[in-house]
Amino acid sequence: MATIALVDDDENILTSVSMAFEAEGYQVKTFEDGARAIESVSAAPPDLIVSDIKMPTMDGMEFLRRVRQSSDVPFIFLTSKDEEIDEVLGLTLGADDYVKKPFSQRLLLERVKALLRRRQAAPAPTKEEQKQIVRRGSLTLDPLRHACLWQDQSVTLTVTEFLILESLAQRPGFVKTRDALMDAAYDDQIYVDDRTIDSHIKRIRKKFRMVDKQFDAIETLYGVGYKYKED
Repeated sequence: MATIALVDDDENILTSVSMAFEAEGYQVKTFEDGARAIESVSAAPPDLIVSDIKMPTMDGMEFLRRVRQSSDVPFIFLTSKDEEIDEVLGLTLGADDYVKKPFSQRLLLERVKALLRRRQAAPAPTKEEQKQIVRRGSLTLDPLRHACLWQDQSVTLTVTEFLILESLAQRPGFVKTRDALMDAAYDDQIYVDDRTIDSHIKRIRKKFRMVDKQFDAIETLYGVGYKYKED
């Protein structure tokens, strides 16, 4: 049974969304703001976090920043229609997805299920499954373990970041448009715009440069898309 941390200062949302999650078999922990949630999720990390942005005491952005200091748990933001800048900033900080208010609970559930499916732990790989491991020079990606190594050093990626990098690394030298990367990282029913992919790419580069300041394996082709440099 997956555990979901739901963080929102709207009591109606806490009640209705938690009931919807519980009806799907999830265990739900609710919090009224990030300050109340951070201690709990640090001590006992949930399988996924759904959080509002505008909250008292500690807003969603600061909450996400603190979570990302120690965890790559899948993270979905709930945002209002006028919070477009916050959406981009949230993705830059490491959110996996966002849902705009007012939202369909069915849509939110589908996004939760999609992220949990990608995050699900896998058993030790068989010889056939080992073929899924992507090795490109200094890069190693193991989809079954959600493991990423650069020069034998671990790089912690969110689910969406991992899927984008995997899509690029599978065909080095070939250009992937933003639409192609969206298809690789998101289910069909989830719409994201170009800036979302750009924000994820910036975040990926930043994480790799914390390990290797000279990292330049992802090349931007302006007006076209991105490609992973050939070995």
